[in-house]
Amino acid sequence: MILHTDITGQGEPLVLIHGLFGSYENLGVIARALQPQFKLINLDLRNHGRSPRAEDMCYQQLAVDVFDTLDTLDIENFAVLGHSMGGKVAMQMALSQPTRIKKLILADISPVVNEPRHQRILKGLAAIDLALLTDRKHADSLLQPYVDELGVRQFLLKNLYKDANEQFQWRFNLQALVTNYEQLLAAPEATGPYLGETLFIKGGNSDYIQAAHQPQILALFPNASVKIIQGTGHWLHAEKPAAFTKIVSDFLLR
Repeated sequence: MILHTDITGQGEPLVLIHGLFGSYENLGVIARALQPQFKLINLDLRNHGRSPRAEDMCYQQLAVDVFDTLDTLDIENFAVLGHSMGGKVAMQMALSQPTRIKKLILADISPVVNEPRHQRILKGLAAIDLALLTDRKHADSLLQPYVDELGVRQFLLKNLYKDANEQFQWRFNLQALVTNYEQLLAAPEATGPYLGETLFIKGGNSDYIQAAHQPQILALFPNASVKIIQGTGHWLHAEKPAAFTKIVSDFLLR
């Protein structure tokens, strides 16, 4: 599957991969900050954003999609940065074809099976009848009983758009996300470790990367280091973009 991409900047290629319910726009601030130094390939994963839809999605398929897309762009070797689910895609890529990945950056995610924590979000999204929706404010009121945090609702509702018939639609394939949710909680599959330089960036207030995960991290990524951005949660790149960008830039340029 060939994915939708947004390509900017010049220099060594850096692939950006968003998380669940996201799109290439989520990492736009990071892409713009890094443009003077890198060629940014910012993409939408399958069933997200403007990329094609499919019934199935597991990490092996998602990784192949990214490789196939980069092949059409004649990009052989590159660094990759993934946030959350996108970080697991990046891990799968590095573990599957390690010689193509120059450096690996993983934002607030570990190579472990995650606890399910999106059921209420999925239920809330499914409860919105798009045919009856009048505007985003209406959608927000329908989602509020399921999702308390205003910021999370705003993030999710960025995916609403009107089609050619002025009918509201989701940018993501909600049914595929529901059907494949268990697959997206899985750990990446590996036959051996990725020996390249790897950086985990943790949100100080987030529990997605835990001390208990260290054995799995070092088994798969023995050349890994960790940076913590204090005062941030899971969306650390959005909460402190300047700090996040500096850590990424320093790691890639050193």
